[in-house]
Amino acid sequence: MRCTVTISDHLPWNDPAHVAQLKDKLNDYLAFIESGEIYQKFPEARGREIEIQVICKHMPPEDDALPFLDYAAKKIRATGVHSAVRELSQVEHDVV
Repeated sequence: MRCTVTISDHLPWNDPAHVAQLKDKLNDYLAFIESGEIYQKFPEARGREIEIQVICKHMPPEDDALPFLDYAAKKIRATGVHSAVRELSQVEHDVV
């Protein structure tokens, strides 16, 4: 079973600051995992595979965002952390 941390990405891709803000968030999440802080905050994550999941309100365009997301995913996977990008409309929602 995986422990998944999720980034909610609501910005439109035509916003010039979008990629830089997402990069900062990804770096923050990766630092949270690599520092071990995740295990202090969530002890039940210990011993599980970790995944950073980005849920996008707007699907990334192929020309600008996808090369960045591919590069980021490779860097994240190189640390032993899984990576996924999903569009909000493709995510199952539980109603509680």
